[in-house]
Amino acid sequence: MSGRFAKLWTASTLSAPGTGLTVVAAPLYVSARTSNALIVSATTGVAMLPWLLFALPAGVLVDRVDRRRLMVAVDWARAAGMGLLAVAIVGGWSSIVLLDLVLFLINTGETAFEPAAQSMVPAVVAREQLERANGWLVGGLTLSRYMIAGPLGGFLFIVAASIPFFANAGTYAASAVLVGLVGGSYRVTRPDTAGRRLKVRAEVTEGLRWLLKQRMLRTMAILIGLLNITLAAATAVLVLLAKERLHVGSVGYGSLFTCMAVGSLLGSAVGDRVIRRVTATWTIRIGLLVEALTHLTLALATNVYVVGVVLAVFGIHAALWTIVGTSLRQRLTPAHMLGRVSSANLFISAGGNFAGALLGGALAGAFGITAPYWVGFVVALIVAATTWRVFDRATVAAAYAEPAVAEA
Repeated sequence: MSGRFAKLWTASTLSAPGTGLTVVAAPLYVSARTSNALIVSATTGVAMLPWLLFALPAGVLVDRVDRRRLMVAVDWARAAGMGLLAVAIVGGWSSIVLLDLVLFLINTGETAFEPAAQSMVPAVVAREQLERANGWLVGGLTLSRYMIAGPLGGFLFIVAASIPFFANAGTYAASAVLVGLVGGSYRVTRPDTAGRRLKVRAEVTEGLRWLLKQRMLRTMAILIGLLNITLAAATAVLVLLAKERLHVGSVGYGSLFTCMAVGSLLGSAVGDRVIRRVTATWTIRIGLLVEALTHLTLALATNVYVVGVVLAVFGIHAALWTIVGTSLRQRLTPAHMLGRVSSANLFISAGGNFAGALLGGALAGAFGITAPYWVGFVVALIVAATTWRVFDRATVAAAYAEPAVAEA
């Protein structure tokens, strides 16, 4: 693949471990200062909130400006904010409020950075290489954020609470430099505006309306939103399942996520070849069955090794689905709308995660620890049955054969 993609991939892979360190260190910092569960959980809620507030207008920004320059500006701003927090911790004048404010600002920037990065990929690799490029991006993210930064974050926090945050600031700065070295212009002009600029609300509506007219992309976005609700609900109470049914401690619980990360890394490494061999149609359809099998296993299993194997398979499926979904969106969406369409998908995904985190605790509290998994199993079967024919071979083959239509 091109040297421009190599810089983009390296920037993504370098910034990911810094983010992973903060994901681990932030709740450790809060829990060291308070035992109030509501305050601890509020930190996670604050980090998720920007996706619900700003994802859609951020997509408009991505489609209006040079995407490379936007990513560089966001990275430098995030480096400054995270550096300020780290200095405050060293100086002893930090607080939970300051931490939450910085996390809110960091993730506000992420709402623009992520769709801008997705929108740049089709401009730096050939169309037939999209699956391979997206596989590399998913693999780099999995390796650096989850398999390296996850275990390292807790250790560095013990050494000094400020180190994970200093490291995160450094990775953002490195990402800014590398993205800045990607040559070319990445500002896309709408073909029908003749220099006119629509209002933000009108552009958001235009992007959503276009997405809703695309049967395959619309279905993919909705089903991912629904399945994210059940997945987040399952994950929210997984620690209780591990303790009460699998009878494992903190290490065993953490190992379950490692199994998922290993599967995701494997899926990323072979994703383009698997998709080419079994077709995107069957990658999606088999993935729906894996979703149902995962929830059923978690509802019934009492053996941690069985759960670990199934979660590894789920990780493979998650990587393949990310590659297929992102590549289809990049293939079908006109370049001047890709930021808004990507942001709409991220908004739906984040909404599902947010709702699922609340639902998991409520279901487990009312009906028992396995209730979220039984609900997830039923929802996955319903989703599979109702969307099976949407992803038929002819429709998906047409998406791979034709370039994106440049019309709104």
